Amino acid sequence: MENMSMRKISFVIVLALFVPLLAAFPETKTFTFSSDKTTIVMAEGKEKTVLTGNARLTSESSDITADKIELFGKDLRYARCSGTITVLDKEQGIRIKTENLFYDRDKKRLVIKAYAEMVDQKNEVVVKGSYFENLADKEITIIEIGVRILQATDDGTLTARSEFALFDRKNNTLELTGVPVVYKNDNVFKASRIVVDLDTDEIQLFGKVSGSVTSEEE
Repeated sequence: MENMSMRKISFVIVLALFVPLLAAFPETKTFTFSSDKTTIVMAEGKEKTVLTGNARLTSESSDITADKIELFGKDLRYARCSGTITVLDKEQGIRIKTENLFYDRDKKRLVIKAYAEMVDQKNEVVVKGSYFENLADKEITIIEIGVRILQATDDGTLTARSEFALFDRKNNTLELTGVPVVYKNDNVFKASRIVVDLDTDEIQLFGKVSGSVTSEEE
């Protein structure tokens, strides 16, 4: 029972942390934009486009809406979104909602310094946290502050919580720290640090390991 539960945990968290952050801003340089008001500055070194009111950025695979979107820097390298923000990944069926978002297209760095909620509609996964950062060049994704993960499965509900989550895509590992706890139905798993090897499904629990497993009555 424990091995099966932990395999599902690793699958859930990879979907929740990895897919939406990479897919939200595709590498394509072609996109369209619209808004109630658009201000464009073309002066060299001061290039900037500000979309205000029903601001929208659209590409083949994603759609971003916000109260305000500011594109600035050379070749509009940076994007800063504020207000009510929704990021929709059309291909993966993933939606992100937040109130503050920054993206550097050259470094492929995405930062959310506000409460955010990600919903994977295809896999029925919900992830919540108050700080998100994806560093594509280092192949890591970070979520901090009140991390919550929820999935409805065929045999019950799986939830996980921690204060810090680090996904290392290069080594394909996931690390949960900050009082991490995993719940699967009536079973509870706790440790100071939980490390998941996503290639082997190996789960390592470090420091003050505890848990409880409830057997079904015959």
